[in-house]
Amino acid sequence: MKSNLKNLLALAVIASGTALAQPGSAPALSEAGGNSVASGTSVAPPEVVAAAVAAVNQLGDEVVRGRYQMAVERMNPLWKERTAARLGGMEALEKQLSGVARQMVQQGISMISFRSEGVPRSFEVWPGKKVEKVGGVEQEVLIYTKWLVLVPTVTKFRVIRQGDPKPLVIESTGFQVAVSDKGKNDWTFIDGSGLSVNDLRRLYINLPQDLELPPTEKREAR
Repeated sequence: MKSNLKNLLALAVIASGTALAQPGSAPALSEAGGNSVASGTSVAPPEVVAAAVAAVNQLGDEVVRGRYQMAVERMNPLWKERTAARLGGMEALEKQLSGVARQMVQQGISMISFRSEGVPRSFEVWPGKKVEKVGGVEQEVLIYTKWLVLVPTVTKFRVIRQGDPKPLVIESTGFQVAVSDKGKNDWTFIDGSGLSVNDLRRLYINLPQDLELPPTEKREAR
């Protein structure tokens, strides 16, 4: 039963737009233009964090309604590139997701809720440069062009097991990594399932060396 439940949960995770590929064997990406700079840790303005949380909740609502394609459409472009490369291309990625709804029905799995829960943390990432006048002289100044917000989440799945009239409800604690250019409210996402600090720092290398990601856990809901 434990093995079968593990398989069911793996399918449910795929359905929520997560774990579409394990990052370990993905090809390396080049970081943004010499990102070997000091950490860009910063607290984003409250309205930016609120926008990131709202975007995560909107994504969750879409997936709960069965619109799984949204998970691919709003996937962070850098992460999507890695995921598609591991699966053999973007077509293979989309094909894998297209059959998820049918597989979930066959396996007796449904997603029943998704919500943000916990305290988000924000960081400045993606170094760039702009020209400013300092003492009347034009100089190039280092800036960070994107916000990255870690948003803790809780998702619930219902599993109907053959021969057992009582459904099993699984609660999954995780997080979404929401990324947007500064000055825009156009968020893309990386699901935290199976994501390590090293995975994330390969994409955004100026993140702190001692960065701690929100915890992930799956348990039976009581």
